[in-house]
Amino acid sequence: MSIFGRRTTADSDAATSSVATAVAPELAALTGDYTIDPSHTTIGFVARHAMVTNVKGSFQEFEGALHLDGTDPANSTASLDITMNSIETGSADRDGHLKSADFFRTDEFPTMTFRSTKAESLGGDDYRITGDLEILGTSRPISIDLEFNGTAKDPFGNERVGFEGKAEILRSDWGLTWNAALETGGVLVSDKIKLNFDISAIRNA
Repeated sequence: MSIFGRRTTADSDAATSSVATAVAPELAALTGDYTIDPSHTTIGFVARHAMVTNVKGSFQEFEGALHLDGTDPANSTASLDITMNSIETGSADRDGHLKSADFFRTDEFPTMTFRSTKAESLGGDDYRITGDLEILGTSRPISIDLEFNGTAKDPFGNERVGFEGKAEILRSDWGLTWNAALETGGVLVSDKIKLNFDISAIRNA
């Protein structure tokens, strides 16, 4: 099974060469360059708060691009640029704190970036993309597990592909170490952060 194509009977060891040949053009048709559609894409995160609950947030402004190779996943790439001042968590006070010198220092570091270095198939509709995530001027490798959700043509004639993705990072790896101790033990904000991606991308003309 090649990247970004749904699993069929052609994926089994017993599949005949004629079936595999029939599937290949469909997969190859996915090859091309795509632009991530911010209006239909969500880039979110989850942090543990006070050891007892989750706080969820997202970024409202970002740009991204994909190159998909329908026959060889190793040739697929992704890039993402996120505007840090666009962070939203449902609390203006908390958003302001996250933008401050305690956390993202958005005046000094206005953008967070991701640049892929490797893509691979995990079988079925599952894939993994590895790359460098830069925050506060520090770059660290992360891996994002992706599920391919298929393709569609929207009412405006745009060819779309969809993915859902997830990753986990330790914010301290990027120097994000602010915290506060709790009287009951533990700390206010977890080091582990979950990243969530719900991506819709449009094929470039």
